[in-house]
Amino acid sequence: MVNMHQTAVIEEGATIHPTAEIGPFCVVEKGVTIGAETVLKSHVAVAGNTTIGEKTTIFPFASIGHAPQDLKYHGESSEVIIGDRCVIREHVTINPGTEGGGLITKVGNDCLIMVGAHVAHDCVVGNNVILVNNATLGGHVVVEDFAIIGGLSAVHQFVRIGAHAMIGGASGVETDIIPFGSATGNRAVLAGLNLTGMKRRDFSRDEIHALRNGYKQLFADQGTFQERTAQLLTDYPESEVIKQVVEFINGESKRGFCQP
Repeated sequence: MVNMHQTAVIEEGATIHPTAEIGPFCVVEKGVTIGAETVLKSHVAVAGNTTIGEKTTIFPFASIGHAPQDLKYHGESSEVIIGDRCVIREHVTINPGTEGGGLITKVGNDCLIMVGAHVAHDCVVGNNVILVNNATLGGHVVVEDFAIIGGLSAVHQFVRIGAHAMIGGASGVETDIIPFGSATGNRAVLAGLNLTGMKRRDFSRDEIHALRNGYKQLFADQGTFQERTAQLLTDYPESEVIKQVVEFINGESKRGFCQP
């Protein structure tokens, strides 16, 4: 490869696109696949059955695809899949899946994973997600599209973070966060909606208005949570964001839901 530094170590059995760049002192082990125009800056270690898409940039001292931090893992074959156009900064760790979680960890397209962030085994991270410095995802966490996890935050195993949700810095998230929700705190509580994010992503005034009213209704005192969830579809039949919230709530939840 023209774009491979002479100090890089590439094991036989690794598949690297000719337009990729492998910088000084990187280690790419057998089984790894690296796509077109992807750049490993320097001192990047990639192991296992790891697939990295196109035009992704990985910064020094990131560790991708090494054995998960799970005592139940006993060397079974598992994967890491990272999409296109991601930016993975220094000291990020992304671990492969385990038998208990389907043997796969996924990161979508156009994600920004900042310094020191951790994506544990069996996590599924959507597209356009941002993990701010030292954000930590426990095993089996699901983070949907456009969610932002604030710096120094920790997300408990099996928690789901809905699309367009915002987690404030230094938060401990033990329960599912609804789409568009904004949560913060040592043991996080819902602090409202991520309206700033919705405006930046050009959601209409009508959708924002419907969601604000629906949020108040969802967490009102009358009836049960399930009854209030079902009523949202009746009261806002044309709202796509309300449908998205209801579908999330009706999905499988192992941790319950974060409340105001």
